Amino acid sequence: MKKYINASFPHLLHGGDYNPDQWQDRPDILAEDMRLMQLANCNAMSVGIFAWAALEPEEGKYDFSFMDKAMDDIYKAGGRVVLATPSGARPAWLSMKYPEVLRTNADGSRNTHGMRHNHCFTSPVYREKVANINRRIAERYKDHPALLVWHISNEYGGRCYCENCKNAFREWLKNKYKTLDALNHAWWTAFWAHTYTDWSQIDPPMDHGEKYTNGLDLDWRRFVSYQTTDFMKNEIAAVREFTPNIPVTTNMMGFYHGLDYRVLAKELDVIANDIYPTWRGTDADIHTAMLTAYTHDLCRTMKHQPFMLMECTPSHVNWHDYNKLKRPGAHELSALQTIAHGGDTVQYFQFRKSRGAGEQFHGAVVDHEGSENTRVFKEVSALGARMKQLDAIVGTKTETRVAILHDWSNKWALDSAQGFQNKNKKLDSVQHRFYEPFWKRGINVDVICPEDDFTKYDLVIAPMLYSVSNAQGEKLAAYVAEGGTLVCTYATAMVDDTTLAHLGGWPGAGLRKVFGIWNEEIDTLYPEDHNTVATDMGNFKAVDYCELIHAEGAAVLGTYQSDFYAGRPAVTVNSYGKGKAYYLAFRDTGDFTDAMMAKLMGELHIVSDFDGELPHGVSAHSRTDGKSVFVFLQNFNNASVCVKTAEKWQTVEKNTPVTGDISLAPFETVILKKAK
Repeated sequence: MKKYINASFPHLLHGGDYNPDQWQDRPDILAEDMRLMQLANCNAMSVGIFAWAALEPEEGKYDFSFMDKAMDDIYKAGGRVVLATPSGARPAWLSMKYPEVLRTNADGSRNTHGMRHNHCFTSPVYREKVANINRRIAERYKDHPALLVWHISNEYGGRCYCENCKNAFREWLKNKYKTLDALNHAWWTAFWAHTYTDWSQIDPPMDHGEKYTNGLDLDWRRFVSYQTTDFMKNEIAAVREFTPNIPVTTNMMGFYHGLDYRVLAKELDVIANDIYPTWRGTDADIHTAMLTAYTHDLCRTMKHQPFMLMECTPSHVNWHDYNKLKRPGAHELSALQTIAHGGDTVQYFQFRKSRGAGEQFHGAVVDHEGSENTRVFKEVSALGARMKQLDAIVGTKTETRVAILHDWSNKWALDSAQGFQNKNKKLDSVQHRFYEPFWKRGINVDVICPEDDFTKYDLVIAPMLYSVSNAQGEKLAAYVAEGGTLVCTYATAMVDDTTLAHLGGWPGAGLRKVFGIWNEEIDTLYPEDHNTVATDMGNFKAVDYCELIHAEGAAVLGTYQSDFYAGRPAVTVNSYGKGKAYYLAFRDTGDFTDAMMAKLMGELHIVSDFDGELPHGVSAHSRTDGKSVFVFLQNFNNASVCVKTAEKWQTVEKNTPVTGDISLAPFETVILKKAK
């Protein structure tokens, strides 16, 4: 595991997006920013993210003066630079001279200049121009002592439907399927006479064209991830020519479903994420905290090492319907939650508010008033001071015995399936429902993909794993056979990785024998409908989905109580090899999931690193350096709570002994340590 983001600076990074290119006519403000940066206890600034027009105001004419000064000034002030490539927003001269770089929409219209993230990833011209400006930046700053990390572009996303992209898609399909016969079979194109007889006949799915061939839709989404990654690799190659040892990252957006982030992650040295939860200062924050933790766990698990929080807000955003301020204390709480779940940075959009344009009222460390005399600035400064005391935690790992499987291809295949609940199959909320029992008990969880190593986990949970290839089925079967515990739900292994239905009974891909059941039908309930499932843990409400399964060797743990399938199995467990496979044939409202996961935690002896019982709204997640364990005890309640512990702890910051009752004020975090 990579210990530090950059070993030359073994500290937590604290800072944010800094835009000196917007203030070139105000040297007084630029000088003041360095004073404020130090007062805010910021040590890392992201520079140049949307600065292309300033760096290259005319084609082939460059001006690096503002960036030279920023790099020098930040370093003199004790900081480091996360240096960006500026491809996320083109200069106007490029759009006007080379219109092919403008993205084409699904209806065939081409974008005009403006906005951001709207370029064609396939355009040879755009790739050449981006590589050129990236090389110029990298060559100029390759030896600058402030350079810490490369920030490649910004929040990649979107699709282009130009002829270049269509042709690239066809070439990608040729490479994957080799022959049209293979493609036609995989997509089942004989349906509605959609058989292709020439590669040139294949277009991406569009509203005014083909949109009901599920295999086409899935492969188009995969291609978009591939092509975006290929564009990113072109960017990375340009900077690595001059800085082969500087780590590279790009800022992702959590569970954004426009790209398969696992594909991008393979090309990065460290994962970075942007996240803007809606903190309300009410009891709803407890649920928000759980969702945020789940996203952090995804980012940590992508490379199984500490990640970067590249963007958050210290106060509010400007793009929600209601842009409520973070309540006092909420920012420190949410920032330290990032570190608790494996983050080694807390960075903001933005350091100083932009004076005009679209994000002039987005939260920032420095407000338009321009001084350190604001509530937000003081909270950021206090957080930075606290982060300086946490060097012992930098680069430490998160140990887990539980994993939840999230597969972007499965999400896409499930969403495009014409069946069940067509508007929203709610995979995300079901994953959250399985995550919550562990989060509220202080148990670390990884969010894995099908390519990960399952054998390191005692428990793997795969909700609604609708699309499963034969190879993936074999991997899951081997995991259980070797002693793992697998939990799957309704809608498991109904189609393969091209969305062809598995034949021979569901779950397919060889999993029918693993679970010891056969899923004959799935009943989609109306919102006002429900059933009841009786188990030895009590009776539980069934909503949305009820599968009609047959036990074929599996032990029945719960049965339906009403409708024509009353008495049939709803929950089963099957012994397979050395392990067990649980099948949950219905969707519950959360209480059954909580009880079932608690039961498995007991059977598998999965416990938190914190010994005390956690009150509602209090989390306790941990990191370790192998010698000590560090627990972040966090109160997401708007009221004080008391947590009891029988073990002897010390606080990380002051080495104060702690045992017995621990009092937590609203939004307070206490960081504890003990010998592992």
